[in-house]
Amino acid sequence: MSALCRTVKKDGWDLEIFIFEDGEGKWLLEIEDDSGTSTCWTDSFETEQEALDEALKTIEENSIEYFHEAQPWKEH
Repeated sequence: MSALCRTVKKDGWDLEIFIFEDGEGKWLLEIEDDSGTSTCWTDSFETEQEALDEALKTIEENSIEYFHEAQPWKEH
């Protein structure tokens, strides 16, 4: 698990950003909302920072409903 994992507040809700190593030297990204719904990226990232940047960009560009309306383990 990356030290860059964090909780982000948007529109009064918490989103958890999880970044973890894929076992092959790359990094995977998952965002989980308050209800436990996960949005997972299918592509890996070269660095932890790239994964975090993508997460923050996606959160900024989308409303909280984007994450709440996602089906569990929705692929991004």
